Amino acid sequence: MTRKLRSITNKLSAAILLCLLLILWQAVSDLDLVPKFMFPSPVDVGAAFVEDFPILMANSGTTLAEGFLGLGLGIALAFVTAVLMDRYRFLYKSLYPILVITQTIPTVAIAPLLVLWMGYDMAPKIALVVIVCFFPMAVGLLDGFRSADQDTVNLLRSMGASKGQIFRLVKLPSSLGRFFSSLRVSVSYSIVGAVIAEWLGGNSGLGVYMTRVRKSYAFDKMFAVIVLISLISLLLMWLVSMIQRLCMPYEKYGGNQS
Repeated sequence: MTRKLRSITNKLSAAILLCLLLILWQAVSDLDLVPKFMFPSPVDVGAAFVEDFPILMANSGTTLAEGFLGLGLGIALAFVTAVLMDRYRFLYKSLYPILVITQTIPTVAIAPLLVLWMGYDMAPKIALVVIVCFFPMAVGLLDGFRSADQDTVNLLRSMGASKGQIFRLVKLPSSLGRFFSSLRVSVSYSIVGAVIAEWLGGNSGLGVYMTRVRKSYAFDKMFAVIVLISLISLLLMWLVSMIQRLCMPYEKYGGNQS
């Protein structure tokens, strides 16, 4: 009961802080501390969101398709890589430093090259999403495999279990927690990565729409796109949490419910 009350209090505190920030934002705009065309008020952003809602939904379909395709490919590639790195130590020693080095390269520096190599269709957008999602998924899965209880692994080995059985019965279940933690991060990265790739060209998508309204100095519509991207990311992260609850019913979320 105490933990339930604490959870409600935390959510209420976050809601109050958000309301205060919105009020402050509205006040800054109303007092003209910043030119309104550069920093539209929440009311203006809301009006732009409602006005362009059909256009935003049409463009978000393209961005979501790119994000989901890239995320799916990134998860598959990360899973295979993590399994191989866990199975073969020489692969771990050779690949892991390279994976870390790839994270030092800015995403905005990779995107123009992908467009140059692959054109302006969906291919470079999907490739960029794969790149940004691959590392957190691979590292999360690898840490999950390596967190398996060694005593249990040794027990199964002494009973004649194969490496495949040990992986299926011990290592894979022990990696689920870290898998879903990485997935929550990657599902947000997938949308942001797709939008960044769309900035460089394309026919549709939230990134393409954002560049168009920016060139026309319609900053209220640009803020509306940012709000939509945030809402989509939060919704997808919440869906991942719900899937985790279904896949890991033995985990206690939110503490003791008594």
